[in-house]
Amino acid sequence: MQNILLLEDDYELNQTLCYALNKESYHVESAFSVREAKEAFAGNAPNLLLLDVNLPDGEGFAFCKWAKERKKVPVIFLTARDLEEDALKGYDLGAEDYVTKPFSMKILLKKISVILRRTAEREGGIFDDGYLVIDLNRARILADGKECSVTPTELRLLKELVANKGQLLTYSVLLERLWDSGGQFVDKHALAVNINRLRRKIEDEDHRYISNVYGMGYQWIGR
Repeated sequence: MQNILLLEDDYELNQTLCYALNKESYHVESAFSVREAKEAFAGNAPNLLLLDVNLPDGEGFAFCKWAKERKKVPVIFLTARDLEEDALKGYDLGAEDYVTKPFSMKILLKKISVILRRTAEREGGIFDDGYLVIDLNRARILADGKECSVTPTELRLLKELVANKGQLLTYSVLLERLWDSGGQFVDKHALAVNINRLRRKIEDEDHRYISNVYGMGYQWIGR
């Protein structure tokens, strides 16, 4: 379960956000002041911060700086301050997003989901788009909730493709990275066989992840 630290001094909005986040299965630590937020941060290493800017004992900007000095954690500012310089200050402090009030709860929840997924991918070797889950560290693949059995070669292919998302990996590059170091000889035909076998395991008509750029190589197109 992902932990979210919410720092918002407006009681009604704080409770509304807590309800919406809990409903999405997040664990929420709620704070109404910078002091409370620091205590919550120290006791429950959050995966994401939702911060107001104007607070009774300081500013969300200062808390953001304090928190990021202690942990690399994504931040979304939620504030009524809609001046351009405030938004730029938030981004300069490393915030992922700067959302002005009033805002759409559905859009905010989507932003949170996307940011947490990207963070997990960067830090934990995880790809998760709701249909396909790839946990490279544990060599675990799920497609539509069902476990996929992949060979060591297919897993190495996945690692290379996911790590280079959106980039074309030529046949020669893939062969060199995957097999030359192990002293094995595998030609382009064998590579194609492994790719096709992998695609049958993780793809269906509505979910495509590996693109064959004819005559050149392969590309991971999953988001």
